Amino acid sequence: MNFAPQSGVSVVPAGPPPSTLEEPLPDIGKRELACLDLAGNLRFPDRQRLAWADFRETVRLWRLPVTLAWLDIKTRYRGSVLGPFWLTLSTGVMVAALGVLYARLFQMNLREYLPFIALSLVLWGFLQSLVNDGCVCFTLEENMIRSIRMPFSFYAMRCVLRNLFIFAHNVVVVVAVFALLGQWPRLIWLLALPSLLLWLLDAFAVTLLLGPICARFRDVPPIINNLLQIAFFITPIIWKPELIGPKMIWLPLNPFYALVEIVRAPLLDTRPDMITWAAALGYSAAIFVAAWFLFVRVRGRIAFWI
Repeated sequence: MNFAPQSGVSVVPAGPPPSTLEEPLPDIGKRELACLDLAGNLRFPDRQRLAWADFRETVRLWRLPVTLAWLDIKTRYRGSVLGPFWLTLSTGVMVAALGVLYARLFQMNLREYLPFIALSLVLWGFLQSLVNDGCVCFTLEENMIRSIRMPFSFYAMRCVLRNLFIFAHNVVVVVAVFALLGQWPRLIWLLALPSLLLWLLDAFAVTLLLGPICARFRDVPPIINNLLQIAFFITPIIWKPELIGPKMIWLPLNPFYALVEIVRAPLLDTRPDMITWAAALGYSAAIFVAAWFLFVRVRGRIAFWI
């Protein structure tokens, strides 16, 4: 039989031509491969460059984490009449109940104690929910991480914004308490603004620090939750620092006290002393450094840990 090709039909040789194998990858392909960061022998400066690129991409996409964070709040209270304001109602009931009870137990004036405990519980609630949520900020987003390529700092920002929305709902309780007692804004309250900015930076750093650790070691979140319960009782949240007398000079050694006090004190018409501010800045710097070095080191492994 004659297997010769018919006229007009070209014969294509098997395999690509040699020139095709030598063509360089397109630029977009190079960028995608570089962002995967799968190589295990990258130097630390290269890892830092990729981490900075991760942050820049998150900033560029800032509208998306804001939208998703608000969607998380709406989804949590879907079908509810009050919606997210259930957070405000529950916090208000707790402030009223604990304020009356502990003012009687500690023999304090309710008019002075109620603003203190309202601020303390709202600030502590934000701190506690942020830490607990930050521990699972990557593991809860397992499906999204495996489905689509996004910067990992994006999930940390989404976690911080979600808790910031909850905090904004709870601030209504503080405003109601101050209005009820006839305490209106004063210039000294402006000192709380840089403290709140420091809190936001700390929140982002804490999430980047705890998220990878808890994704790698699943026993860490329960341990942190138990430590927070202990910290609640040893930190002046429901009791005033003045109750321990001269020993209150040791309170700045407690990082929770220092960070809470720099926000709470101006709103209670007092100025945080320099020791408290120095302690808060020192703890914040330690968190930033630890979060940065950990995130740079393990950013490329998070997807394999969840």
